[in-house]
Order: sequence, then C-alpha cells, then structure tokens
Amino acid sequence: MMTAELLSRARAGDGEAFRELTGPHRRELQVHCYRMLGSIQDAEDVLQETMLAAWRGIGGFTEERASLRTWLYKIATNRCLNARRAASRRPAREWDVPRSGPLVPTPRDEPAWLQPFPDTLLDGADSGPPGPEARYEQTEAVSLAFVTALQLLPPRQVAVLILRDVLGFHASEVAAMLEVTLESVNSTLKRARASLQRREQVVAGHQPPPAVGSPAEDAIVARFARAWESADLDALVALLTDDAFIAMPPVPFGYEGRDAVIRYWASLFAADRRFGLVPVRANGQPAFGAYQRGPVGDRHATALYVLTLAGGRVRGMTRFEASVLPWFGLPRSLPGR
Repeated sequence: MMTAELLSRARAGDGEAFRELTGPHRRELQVHCYRMLGSIQDAEDVLQETMLAAWRGIGGFTEERASLRTWLYKIATNRCLNARRAASRRPAREWDVPRSGPLVPTPRDEPAWLQPFPDTLLDGADSGPPGPEARYEQTEAVSLAFVTALQLLPPRQVAVLILRDVLGFHASEVAAMLEVTLESVNSTLKRARASLQRREQVVAGHQPPPAVGSPAEDAIVARFARAWESADLDALVALLTDDAFIAMPPVPFGYEGRDAVIRYWASLFAADRRFGLVPVRANGQPAFGAYQRGPVGDRHATALYVLTLAGGRVRGMTRFEASVLPWFGLPRSLPGR
C-alpha cells in the first residue's frame, strides 16, 4: 500500500522507498510488456526503461490524477508502443528453409519474434482482480494463441485491447494513458475486437483445453511424453486433431495439417534418434524441454516444445530454439542415464 511518507521519501531521492512503492507492480508490468511485445527479452528491457522513467518522474507524480499503478501502466504502455513502432526492432533475416522434398514447411501467420513465457514468472503477477470491464481470463490472456494474435494487430489496437479487455481499465483511464480522445479509444477497441474475433472463429469448432493441472490435462500430457520418449509414432498420431499444426518461431514457417505433422515427426525420429523430455509450463500451457540422447548416454538440449490442447487431443505444438531453456531453469545438457 502506498503511503504519503513513502511517496515523500521517493520524491526526495530515496531509492529504497521508490522500490518499496513500485516493487509490488514489477511482475504484472513485466507480463503486460510481454503481452504487448511477444518477447520476454524485449519485455525485460522495456520494464527497466519503465522503472528508470518512473524514478526520474516520481517527483511530478500526484495521486489526484491517477493511482501509482495506473501511472506505471501508462509509462510501460507507451514505452512498449515505442518499441513496437521502431522500424529496426527486428533486423531482416534470411531463413534457410528447404525448397524441395516432402518436408517443405508451409508459411504460418505467426510473428517471427514470438518467445515463450515461463509460468514461474506468472506467480505474483496479479495485484488484484482485473477491472469489471475485463473480458479475458488472466490465463487465457497469456496463452500463445492470444499473444500471437496481439502481435499481428497494429500497436495502438494492442495497447487499447489489453488495457480495456485484459486489465479492465475504464475507457476514460485508457484515453488518459494514451493521451487520445475517448472516441478514439472506443473505435480502436472495436477494430481490435473484430480482428481477434476473426482469428478465434478458426478454432471455434474445437473443444476447450482441459483445466490447468486437472487429471484430464495430466493424462494427455503423460501420454504424449511416453509416446515421444519411446518414438511411438502411432501413439503420437492418435493424439492429434485433424488440423494439427507445428509452429517454429523464430522461423516464420510451420507445418499445417495432420499429415504434415506426421511426416515432420517421422523425420525427427529417423536414424534411431531418441529424445528425453523434461516437463515445464509456458504461457499457461504444458511444455517440455527436449534432449537428444547421444551415443554414450549424454543428452543435449534441442528445443522447447509447448503443447496446444483441445479437449483430449493435441491440436498444436510450438517449437522454440534451445536457447530459451535457461529461462525455464533447464540446462543445455543432462548427464546420461
């Protein structure tokens, strides 16, 4: 809770008082920046910029205009908008994608800079229930599908939709944060909702995923892990929906449809390659660190896989490069066994 004494001390240059004021909001601001940017690295950078700007501006902060939390969200949101608008945010890159043979990836409508977010960083991210006008559950609003959809919207639409529909700020508060008119906020939100609705219609026919941590989720995740570690392709295929997909950020390509996924998996297990899995969670979804077994029993990291479930089936698998594993507390290699 903010006190007049803490605020007075922070304005006088007391760094400890400033950290005590802002500390309870750091984790939720990090998640906010991640939703806007789709990158945990970018989110951390912008969070640091936000705290620096808040420290420099705390002398001019007054509770009569907005709460401390709202003020911090204003700074973070505008820093995120600057990052998204930067033309050089991600340099152009040539991808070495095969152009012949049965395993040619098909383009997916995915942002190449998408990164996973460890569930361990979600702990303590909620400073309280979202506002009464929020339309999304907090877990849904950090899922890979939702964060991906946000990256495909124009920057201001992303900001307005998150502030209104995820965090539940009033339209007047959002207008003040972005320094635009109330009419602008309402029209921008309408366009953003329409865009998301079109994407949501693609998966409208699927059953929802099992509840997080439920016996149903545990069962399908265990079946997947057993089949993967034993390279049982038939058992893996039995888990797939017909429209299954594999996404592979940062590569802007993937595999669409059950047959394409099966061929890709068959290529992974070719030449008697075998993998061990270490369970983690990312974006509120089951995930695994994958380790390829070497000839002397050693195991080297190859990827992080995040599963998208639909009912009792696997609808998708998003493969991230092994470089993300340290964020999940996983090593680059495991001893043999």
